[in-house]
Amino acid sequence: DMFALSNPSLATQKVALGGRQVRARRAAPARRAVAVTPKARLYDNILETIGDTPIVKINRLAPEGVTMYAKAEFFNPCSSVKDRLALAVITDAERRGVLKKGDTVVEATSGNTGIAVAMVCAQRGYDCVICMAEPFSVERRKIMRMLGAKVIVTPKAGKGTGMVAKAEELCAEHGWFLCSQFENDANPAFHASTTGPEILQDFAGKQLDYFVTGYGTGGTFQGVGRALKAARPDTKIVLLEPEAAGLIASGVTTERKPTGAPAGSHPAFAAHPIQGWTPDFIPKVLEDAQAMNLYDELVPITGPEAIETAQKLARMEGIFTGISGGASMAGALKVAEKAPKGSVILTMLPDTSERYMSTPLYESIAADMNEEELEIAKSTPSFQLLPDAEPILQA
Repeated sequence: DMFALSNPSLATQKVALGGRQVRARRAAPARRAVAVTPKARLYDNILETIGDTPIVKINRLAPEGVTMYAKAEFFNPCSSVKDRLALAVITDAERRGVLKKGDTVVEATSGNTGIAVAMVCAQRGYDCVICMAEPFSVERRKIMRMLGAKVIVTPKAGKGTGMVAKAEELCAEHGWFLCSQFENDANPAFHASTTGPEILQDFAGKQLDYFVTGYGTGGTFQGVGRALKAARPDTKIVLLEPEAAGLIASGVTTERKPTGAPAGSHPAFAAHPIQGWTPDFIPKVLEDAQAMNLYDELVPITGPEAIETAQKLARMEGIFTGISGGASMAGALKVAEKAPKGSVILTMLPDTSERYMSTPLYESIAADMNEEELEIAKSTPSFQLLPDAEPILQA
């Protein structure tokens, strides 16, 4: 059996927590051997696999004297932290009786939430309509459609507020259910009962000095922040946002409709490449978190920093995350520069790199062989495919 282990590095004992089952992990042995332990259970459906994501040590990229970890949310079934949000919002609506069999679920999204909502709707049997602004990657549209969703693309000039307004308009016209991820309290509540406790479980009896995260809706930040401040108030929380869109840094609030949705675009917003972070308004979930005084420091991150760090994570750590994951790690590295020696830092990696193929993250990565690769190809005589030459099979 390829998965058979003599000394497994993970304990898969389950610990009851808030109605969910969270794995209690045992420390890995000091040896460098790699072991794989499959989850020892059968799942009734794909939604049961959401959460309980691993926390992974950063080795080559971490500066000397500081220990760094990342919570790899791309281990969720549709490869992003937003799987948690979608499950939370839809099951909460079912419990409250506002979402029933035969209904259509609608959301406005930069992509990851839409993918997650489409997955949950596919499993639960709901029709799904997603509104997404034009600039976001085409991979996301195709994934949502693969999952059975209808994707309504809104004009670039309308920004995030435009796609939200379109979703509201469709729901008002057709009587559909709107997830309202930016205002829905079920979003941070799920993180407070799962993501936060998972971190507390993994760091039980261990040092954790900093938690570093960006924000999209603010759900992860608020939910994990609440859990950490209650259980480990000495852990400093560092919030990140794009330097080009310093909405929180501006000190300017977002005007709201009676529903809590934004009434217009924030004056401090400018376009940035960190998809999933910082729409052109301050979400209500994030505003509520601000009122709770959950963060200790606000750090800006540039687009180039995010892209470069995502590429470094892939090449130096084998960690395959998107621009938002690169931005989160870039922020953690900035914290590490100033942190006292011996500090322990944890950040979030929200999603996978694969949904960024058409974005600036891959602009420098060619599909064709470069000069070095061509030289390797020519170093042996057979099976050469060289530019402006006939293919060579057997020499």
